[in-house]
Amino acid sequence: MIDVQKLTMHYGNFVALKGISFQAREKEIVGLLGPNGAGKTTAMRILTTYLYPTAGTAKVNGIDIIEKPVEVRKLMGYLPETAPLYPDMQTEEYLRFVGHARGVTGHTLIERLRWVREACGLEGVWRHTISEISKGYRQRLGLAQALIHDPKVLILDEPTSGLDPLQIIGIRDLIKELAKEKTIIFSTHILSEVEAIADRIVIINEGEIVSQGTQKELEDEVRAKGENKPDLDLEDIFISLLKPKKKKGKA
Repeated sequence: MIDVQKLTMHYGNFVALKGISFQAREKEIVGLLGPNGAGKTTAMRILTTYLYPTAGTAKVNGIDIIEKPVEVRKLMGYLPETAPLYPDMQTEEYLRFVGHARGVTGHTLIERLRWVREACGLEGVWRHTISEISKGYRQRLGLAQALIHDPKVLILDEPTSGLDPLQIIGIRDLIKELAKEKTIIFSTHILSEVEAIADRIVIINEGEIVSQGTQKELEDEVRAKGENKPDLDLEDIFISLLKPKKKKGKA
């Protein structure tokens, strides 16, 4: 469904991405994991056609993001790290506006509004002005706008940011349910988020992919390097894979 090939991104002299390649299969949840500043958000902005890469490309459902960006956007729902909200609008008004912008109208829009209101837990703030609702509700509203047009692909940047523990569990469950029909890529630096919902993991650091695979495959990779700890969790794996390589001394 998503095929990323040698994506490179320069901001002046700074290289944010250094030729990364990875795939996300149909109905798969792929977690982009890495420390702050690793390049996760840049990769997602390129996939959503918000940024134009310096080199490389990607295809979404066989459509090239550079050659046909508008067609790619039709397939995609995007929740950036800071949700794109209009604080003077009411919750329902805002979602209607996004729906119309996405070409959703009439009975279909009514049904989609009803669905996102329930799925994202917005019943309590449905007629509230966005400036009045909490950060957690704003995050849920941001997820709702990404889902209003029922996209095939979801790109979620820190989707549980600002949520309380119960809300986090609710969003996790929703993401897993959505993956029965959609391909989902989400980014986070929170290990437990990836461990809970990702089918496969792509670990990024300093603009490069350190490793990728299922958690079991990453564990096997770490053990092959000599790790003998009996029970390896994702934190152990992450620390081991990001550990700087020892430089060989001069002979």
